[in-house]
Amino acid sequence: MNLNGKSVLITGSGKRIGGALAIAISAKGAKIGLHYNHSKKEAESVAKVIEKKGGHVFLIQGDISDVEACRNIVTRTAGALGGLHVLINNAAVFFKTPLFQTTETDWDSTLDTNLKGAFFCAQAAANVMQKNGGGKIINIADWAADRPYKDYLPYCISKAGMIALTKGLAKTLAPDITVNCIAPGPVLLQEDFDEEEKKVLISKTPLKRIGIPDDIINAVLFLLEGTAFMTGSTIVMDGGRLIS
Repeated sequence: MNLNGKSVLITGSGKRIGGALAIAISAKGAKIGLHYNHSKKEAESVAKVIEKKGGHVFLIQGDISDVEACRNIVTRTAGALGGLHVLINNAAVFFKTPLFQTTETDWDSTLDTNLKGAFFCAQAAANVMQKNGGGKIINIADWAADRPYKDYLPYCISKAGMIALTKGLAKTLAPDITVNCIAPGPVLLQEDFDEEEKKVLISKTPLKRIGIPDDIINAVLFLLEGTAFMTGSTIVMDGGRLIS
């Protein structure tokens, strides 16, 4: 896919990996639907970077744990950008949920945002893409879908669901829409990680480093620009954690 002039919606793109993806894909000439929920200030900063470089960006707020919000985000973005060619399901919540302290609210918050939101954004986006001749969907999962963290079970379950969602969507939407997944390992650690926790992570990672946004960006660009013969696949970007 030649990204120049294409319309790309990235959920959760106000900061971190999502923001980096928005800037990088915009640099390819794509029009960006920059979605955020609570991170308005950060999203506006990302939008300014894109606009300063001559890019086209549409800011859209919404809580993707709500089905109607998912549909609204997709519909408004497609309207503002003149269609929709790419959806990147990146939005997610990540917080500690020890087994015996996890509440129903914790479970619902995690699964509704990380998995239900991705499903209904994909449903709405695929409807638009089919009318426009096709497109691409990329889901962002996590290597912990295969090796769950003990204190983050709802999160890990939601990301395992993302991989299953990728395969199911790929089978359902072929041949016009490809659907693939990226499962990052430790990239851009959470702000509450201290130096000791960081050292432990690095020691358990065969490549002995923390991933950087470019690792994920390059994988996404490969799926968008580098191949039209890949669907239902998951690219693991974990520095070798799964083999350690």
